[in-house]
Amino acid sequence: MKRACPHLLIEPGDIPEAVLLPGDPKRAERIASRLEEMEKVAENREYLTYRGVYNGVPVGVISTGVGSPGAAICFEEAIRAGAKTLIRVGTAGSIHDDVRTGDLVVIIGAVRAEGTTRQLVPIEVPAIADPDVAAALWTAARKTEGGVHRGVGVTLDAFYKGALDLGFETYAQAGAVCVEMECSTLLVISRMRGVRAGAIVAIDGDARSAASGEHDPYRDLVRKAIDREITAALDAIAILSEGSR
Repeated sequence: MKRACPHLLIEPGDIPEAVLLPGDPKRAERIASRLEEMEKVAENREYLTYRGVYNGVPVGVISTGVGSPGAAICFEEAIRAGAKTLIRVGTAGSIHDDVRTGDLVVIIGAVRAEGTTRQLVPIEVPAIADPDVAAALWTAARKTEGGVHRGVGVTLDAFYKGALDLGFETYAQAGAVCVEMECSTLLVISRMRGVRAGAIVAIDGDARSAASGEHDPYRDLVRKAIDREITAALDAIAILSEGSR
């Protein structure tokens, strides 16, 4: 049988229109545990798919794994299955001194420093968040207790530094505040496919030191930030649902 979504192992109608997209399958479980009427829909490779209800609004959750190529497959197939509002719920490293571990960043746009979207659209096409999704995330995030920022992220393929400079200082001077590995791909694909998308990330350390191997994303401060961003993402879905009625 030919599947519409051969990697996610789901079909159109299996997920709601609003979908949260963490990278980590464990975080997908963590989000799903917040839902009423929660059920696991499918599991394959790094992709765990759940659905449930939050404050009366149907919500899907799908883990994307790490990095843009695999995440792009997830985004494309989620859209094929009926997703119309996609929100990345991720982690990122800071490249700005005012953005500290434990803070949240609502992504308003992303530098396309990964290779995936360069094979999909011209480099001149920007990766920008849907304004309604970004506004809902900002409203919801500000109600949580802790630092919250809005800004441009940098999406890279590399995590650890090699022989080449990863360009963090240049990106920071240009106004970017954090680095992660999937946002630009989500924003480009969603706009290309005619659906809306946004992203919120929890800062789990300094990207400049993480690239050299100094990275501990399992501190209590980070866990609390992830809980905050999950709350903000779910509340943003509720805000967007209310606004569409």
